[in-house]
Amino acid sequence: MKQQVGPKYGIDRMALLVARLGHPERAYPVIHVAGTNGKGSVCAMLEAMHRRAGRRVGMYTSPHLVFLGERIQIDRVPLSPGEICGHVEMLLPHAEALAAHCADDAPSFFEFMTAMAFMHVKRCKVDLALIEVGLGGRLDATNIVTPRLSVITSIGLDHTEYLGDSIEKIACEKAGIIKPGVPVVVGRVPREAEDAIRSVAREKKAVVHSVREIFGEDLAGYPMTRLEGTHQSVNAATATLAARVLNNALPVPQAFMDAALSEVQWPARWERHPLSRNRTLILDASHNIEGARTLDENLARLRAESGRAPIVLVGALGGQRARALLDVAALHAKEIILLQPSQPRATPLEELARCVPSSFRGPARPGCVAAIFPSRGECALGESGDAIVATGSIYLLGEILERFAHDAPVGEAVLQDRV
Repeated sequence: MKQQVGPKYGIDRMALLVARLGHPERAYPVIHVAGTNGKGSVCAMLEAMHRRAGRRVGMYTSPHLVFLGERIQIDRVPLSPGEICGHVEMLLPHAEALAAHCADDAPSFFEFMTAMAFMHVKRCKVDLALIEVGLGGRLDATNIVTPRLSVITSIGLDHTEYLGDSIEKIACEKAGIIKPGVPVVVGRVPREAEDAIRSVAREKKAVVHSVREIFGEDLAGYPMTRLEGTHQSVNAATATLAARVLNNALPVPQAFMDAALSEVQWPARWERHPLSRNRTLILDASHNIEGARTLDENLARLRAESGRAPIVLVGALGGQRARALLDVAALHAKEIILLQPSQPRATPLEELARCVPSSFRGPARPGCVAAIFPSRGECALGESGDAIVATGSIYLLGEILERFAHDAPVGEAVLQDRV
């Protein structure tokens, strides 16, 4: 099993692996979800809707926050360590056989986890599987599935080194999940992105269902959800439309959709944790340029609610992302703490410091997760009434949650994709 993708970029390796396994991905209906942001939230919303309708639902998302098993869930119960070990024992001989035939055919870490998800979901005899794309769409390992429905949640300039340097190019890559004759739901994406997606859909004779066309431009008319922020209302509209499109095959009454949206949980998406001395910790995985716009809106709303500027913790993967996040943090924070996630692609502290706008007049200093979160439920920052907002890389938020929500180190941060 390779930690990084080898020279055969694409789904060829995945095709070989699932063929050896007897194509477990064909054993259940699939909704395949791609997008720059919002994939996990939409999956969580759809999962809640279909489970409320009485179905057994599998879900595969990535990356994990604290535990590897978070990636593969059945009815929101993560895969246990024992189950992971059992699947590894079963899958490893297949991976080794492929590698013995050709070294380049050894599955990557993500491909191995994807095969594990397919096998576990099949074993659990689900009524529906929600499969989230890892990166892009066209060449992603999950694109081996033929779904009942494809969903593209959002399009933004992220992973440009892999997906292209324009909105249109990225949209075409993500539209690569569209299959012949399979309907596709498109979230509230930029016009040029929707045009590119529709072009691909026409070639595949796939009917497009657009959130913008159904719900309009006024966000006040979009569905309400437990998850905070207007972007989550857009995600809720995307999930609602997806459920409606499949209503004949997998019916969900509207009342069940509304109830599910009012209850849905998805960690580290403007997730609030109470602290002592009337302080609040907010974890928010706004990790790229598109997410920075959402962060701007949420921080502005937080300041309006509390009447005071928050302390903002920022860590990112890549200078472009770091600059976008720090530009926003500088508009709203009274203090900025710079953190370097324990990940090979993490932006170094020195580069983070250079990304802080010169216009920011508050302190901006490097920090350490262990010092800021010395033990479970504790945070060393802030005065009475302060909000501490940790934002950026989901890997960073996982490190914070590991210290904040657990008594002892979990140590599964090393089990992350390296691409």
